[in-house]
Amino acid sequence: MIEIFWGCFVFGVLFTLVTVVFGDIIGSFMDGVFDFLSVDGLDFLEPVTIVGGLTIFGGSGILLTQYTSLHMTVIIILSICAAILMSILVYFLYVKPMKNAENSISHSIQDYVGKIGEVTVTIPQKGYGEVLIKIGASQINEIASSYDGEVINEGTKVVVIEVKDSTLYVSSFDS
Repeated sequence: MIEIFWGCFVFGVLFTLVTVVFGDIIGSFMDGVFDFLSVDGLDFLEPVTIVGGLTIFGGSGILLTQYTSLHMTVIIILSICAAILMSILVYFLYVKPMKNAENSISHSIQDYVGKIGEVTVTIPQKGYGEVLIKIGASQINEIASSYDGEVINEGTKVVVIEVKDSTLYVSSFDS
């Protein structure tokens, strides 16, 4: 049984080293290859938790075998309990917070519809001007045209009605 413990432990350590050293390279090369293995709703079945559990199972089995006189059945049960406990801790203290932290600061121009902005370059009746729109913590200047076909002067508050061909079509906003 000690060989199985050592096998689990060595596999876990090697998997971790390869993941840390070559993770980005392997991840980009193998992107999408194993997507069919993913199960929606079972987030706890992440490789980090599974391999972490295997490593803890092997490591605790080695330690308990070497430093205690417990029966092998008790050692296996204790190793399984340690693996499950540590996998749960890894999931809730590392995997879940990291999944929640995966936010992007990028946005689509379609996200501007309904946003309020301010004209920075006067928008003529039939032509283009510029508006300043706040998205998140940043402010972005975009090309704009009048939705109603009216002149919209600099400093006027506007609302984005539509986005077509990378142009915001805006209308005056009366607060």
